[in-house]
Amino acid sequence: MIRMKHKDKMKEFQNLTTEEINKKIKDAKEELLKLRMKQATGTLENPARIPELRKDVARLKTILNSRKIEN
Repeated sequence: MIRMKHKDKMKEFQNLTTEEINKKIKDAKEELLKLRMKQATGTLENPARIPELRKDVARLKTILNSRKIEN
């Protein structure tokens, strides 16, 4: 898996439609839930993925908010 830099992720996210952003948020939240369950049972392989996903959700929500303000 190739890790993207913050600026690259933001550029990618900004090119998405609002529907795609909402879907990505939903998918990330579902993955976060699964990762938290694995963490609770002690089977989590990559604990750094949790804060990474949380930050992605925050970035996506920021883009949605800025779109609301613009319109």
